Amino acid sequence: MATDSTPPPSFVKQAMRNMVRKGSKSLFHFGLTAMGFLGFITLVAWLGRPTLPG
Repeated sequence: MATDSTPPPSFVKQAMRNMVRKGSKSLFHFGLTAMGFLGFITLVAWLGRPTLPG
């Protein structure tokens, strides 16, 4: 029982279409996420730095 209907678009295609439609708002949110991630990694590295005997 085969049907010739097209499969639904993948989540990746939907996400890309949504990102193109929203434009700069998407890029702004991506930038915020990237800066937050880099800040978090920097904080963890700073808090976990080794203490050398002086």
